[in-house]
Amino acid sequence: MAVNSDLRRAKQPVSGALAGPYGHPFHPILVTVPIGAWVSSLVFDIASKIVGRPGFLTHGSAWLIAIGVLGALAAACVGFLDLFAIPAGTPAFRTGLVHMALNLAVTVAYAAGFAWRQSGGYPDGRAVGSGQLALSAVSLAVLGLSGYLGGKLAYHYGVRVAEESVQAEGFRTRTPS
Repeated sequence: MAVNSDLRRAKQPVSGALAGPYGHPFHPILVTVPIGAWVSSLVFDIASKIVGRPGFLTHGSAWLIAIGVLGALAAACVGFLDLFAIPAGTPAFRTGLVHMALNLAVTVAYAAGFAWRQSGGYPDGRAVGSGQLALSAVSLAVLGLSGYLGGKLAYHYGVRVAEESVQAEGFRTRTPS
């Protein structure tokens, strides 16, 4: 298979109904849910160490972690479909596999962190434990690395991005008639 046909294949959805139509993949919009939830949960965790009555922040952080895990599972489903569009054995496919593995590890870490928080409970409204805070911070750092790889897939390799000829339509100027 030629490079051009491999690249063309990586730009097309396996299923437009499930993964998003050509040039409009669903994965990038879905990843905003776990990213936003998990960043916010870390902010809540840090704030719980600072304020006088941290109970509401501790509970809010746990909810945000749960929302992030659910959002990550949804993003993973369509991301997996996007991975199938990339020809195996290519640098883009290997990058996609590492991206997927890191995201799965982060999701498992957050799910474990959520379970850890639920097992200990916070009946007295205390701050998040230092170990739980560290787990969230490390998980978020790994998520950042995975996000870099996701950006490499889209912006460097052009996975699920419209062909340049299609993109060029947005830069044509109208000539006065």
